Amino acid sequence: MNKKLRPIIGTCFLGFLLITTFLASGQAQEKGTTLVKKPLKVFVSVDMEGIWGVVHGNQCSADSSEYQLARKWMVEDTNAVITGLFAGGATEVVVNDSHGSMRNIIASELAPRAMLISGSPKPFSMMEGIDSSFQACVFVGYHARAGSAPAILDHTISGAVIYSIKINGIEIPELGINGAIAGYYHVPVVLLTGDTKTGQQAKEILGNEIVAVPVKEAVGRFAARNYPREKVLADLKEGARKAISSLDKFKPYELKSPYQFEVNFHNSQQAEMGLLIPGVKRISPRTLSFSTEDYIEGYKLLRALISLGSAS
Repeated sequence: MNKKLRPIIGTCFLGFLLITTFLASGQAQEKGTTLVKKPLKVFVSVDMEGIWGVVHGNQCSADSSEYQLARKWMVEDTNAVITGLFAGGATEVVVNDSHGSMRNIIASELAPRAMLISGSPKPFSMMEGIDSSFQACVFVGYHARAGSAPAILDHTISGAVIYSIKINGIEIPELGINGAIAGYYHVPVVLLTGDTKTGQQAKEILGNEIVAVPVKEAVGRFAARNYPREKVLADLKEGARKAISSLDKFKPYELKSPYQFEVNFHNSQQAEMGLLIPGVKRISPRTLSFSTEDYIEGYKLLRALISLGSAS
């Protein structure tokens, strides 16, 4: 070999080794990146009135023979959403049973990858388990606020006690009250399922970006057109996948402090006991008001007033 060529060949060979090593290192890092998935936690609150097939209060009550079938529909709707969430990139899903006794979801039939929170009472009620470690919040089976029509089983927290609830002058349904709890922890609500009226209210309050999946269209308070079951389950999966795949476009629902609450009861007696709580004022025979600087404190006081009204 020509002596003049030896240094050139040696340099080229060394360069080749360096390039090969660099590429191998990059491929190893890329493989490592795909193996370690960035955490994406999703909190799911599941009510019952907005579940597919549910059109009457009897179906939501453990005393009724119709209840067991509604529980089955409830877990099916929830599982469809969970499947879509994981398909969209979720790494952890926490489900909170949020209806009545909060012991409705058939635990053994829930998708095994999800964690279930059940039972009552719970400090955060329908939002028990939410905190700032979540990247998204989902509402399944939700319903419209009291006084909505047409809407299946419209009410706000307690149909027997509450006529309406206003926060900062806006009459707000459960989806807004709970959405603001998620917002308190800077977590956006990305998906809601229920009847068409509930989806409309979600977009008005939580923002047009929210993915609203209708499972039925109310024709009255106790009657609805339930969409074809297989289509609904497919829509729930795809809606969840779509929502969780595009998190960047969602913003948390954050109300501004101070928080002015107005609780309008069905009758004046239900408002009486609430006056025992310091800071609560009566602005009309059946309406109490109070103000807080912290939203969670306000929410807990709201729940206390409703409990006192239920006992009156």
